[in-house]
Amino acid sequence: MVLTWRNHPEVRAVSLTTHEIRPDEHAAWWAARTAEVLIYEEDGIPAGVVIFNGTTWSFYLDVDGLGKRLLPAWMRLEKEAVEYAFGTLGLPSLGGETLADNKQVLALHRRFGFRETRRYERLVDGVPKTVVWTERTP
Repeated sequence: MVLTWRNHPEVRAVSLTTHEIRPDEHAAWWAARTAEVLIYEEDGIPAGVVIFNGTTWSFYLDVDGLGKRLLPAWMRLEKEAVEYAFGTLGLPSLGGETLADNKQVLALHRRFGFRETRRYERLVDGVPKTVVWTERTP
């Protein structure tokens, strides 16, 4: 289900790699991962994933499964992920990369106390894109 969520066209469009991930690539990532991966549930149903890799995080949701409930789920996921990062994990900071044109997620991060600390260019499938690093502390 995580691979299906990650390969959704809307998720790929705002990701740092936009190609459709093959099952063998996904299996290799799972086998080699050092990150903590949590499944987010909405009303008891798996609906997204949060990935913590040290003090860096990322997430995506089940776009099709959530439908019109996507925005409220984003907000709940971010709230719960931040609480988990600083509570359960005891992280001193939490940060992540967002494409500059992904204004909805940047606004969501600001709402939850993240601040932009830098911008830089990164190749996304061979095309230079501006990436925004946002970060917050407990």
